[in-house]
Amino acid sequence: MLKKKRLDEISWEDYTNLTQEEQAPYLVQANGRPYHVLIAQQFERESLDALCDLATRIRKIAKSKDGMRFLSDLLAHKRAMLYFHQPSSRTFLSFYAACQILGIALAEVRDPSISSEQKGESLEDSVRTFSSYFDMIIMRTPFQGFVDKMAWILSNTERPLPIINAGSGKDQHPTQALLDIYTLQRSFEKSGGLENKHIVFCGDLKRGRTVRSLSRLLTFYPNIKQTFAAPDSLQIGEDILQYLRNANVEYNVTNDFKGTIPEADAIYMTRIQDEWDTSPGESKKIDLTDYSFTGADLERLPRKSIIMHPLPRRNEIDTACDNDPRAMYWRQMRNGMWIRCALIATIFGRDVAINNYYTLNLK
Repeated sequence: MLKKKRLDEISWEDYTNLTQEEQAPYLVQANGRPYHVLIAQQFERESLDALCDLATRIRKIAKSKDGMRFLSDLLAHKRAMLYFHQPSSRTFLSFYAACQILGIALAEVRDPSISSEQKGESLEDSVRTFSSYFDMIIMRTPFQGFVDKMAWILSNTERPLPIINAGSGKDQHPTQALLDIYTLQRSFEKSGGLENKHIVFCGDLKRGRTVRSLSRLLTFYPNIKQTFAAPDSLQIGEDILQYLRNANVEYNVTNDFKGTIPEADAIYMTRIQDEWDTSPGESKKIDLTDYSFTGADLERLPRKSIIMHPLPRRNEIDTACDNDPRAMYWRQMRNGMWIRCALIATIFGRDVAINNYYTLNLK
């Protein structure tokens, strides 16, 4: 378990000079629960398993009216701000629904054009303002490092509060990685678990923050092989490959996506992240014909394998695949609500109450 350190005991300059692995202990509460949720590296196998188990228990409790009443009273005294400075549907709505399940009162800013930022207010001052009214800030931003900076700033005020990274620049998307792990665990619970599996990532791996976060979390599971299938210009970054080498994880980098299909236990498709293009239409010049999953590819995919996608999709997965039992992207999306519900409950220390209720009423 990570040993807690305090963000108010380190300067911003010293904090940014740490590796992300070294930053992780500063994001954990003294009781071992997460506080700020910023990077995938702050989670370990023990905490991942606990969150996934809690998500399953919440999902089962929520099936009854009495269960929903219990859940909705857990955090009815808390308020959360959803500050989404970048477009989002699934992440926003799953956090919104997760907060509703736990009874948290919500407010949102999704359009900076109607905020005081149009009057010249800095992003930092906007978030400091939110911290005066709410008990948690869930933030999505195109600015890499901004979520980390605000977590440090708020930890050094008289009213610190947790921040959850709901997507930060091109770097990480830790809660997407949590729901991906939860989806993988649920998908393989009857076939030996997540260990000893071959995960194939395909698409825009260079700029896809979901892949970067999930790849790191997969290192906690034994004998996981990771394959990165993409055109050279969109291939996974060297920093991730070095991370895998340091963790002694087997990996393969290839341009031959179609050749990986018969050997994959899970295929993780991603869209082109053209919002990060340095010039208009840059990504349209890349031929992606061989980096899509078609109805014909279902014939070559093993019967017990699964297909995942963080969504939204474009043409990476043919809609002919949608009703195949191996298509997990719709379940994957719904799993986001449950795992984020588990995460928020754990941050506020309500995991014990949920586990006790489950043991007394459902086990």
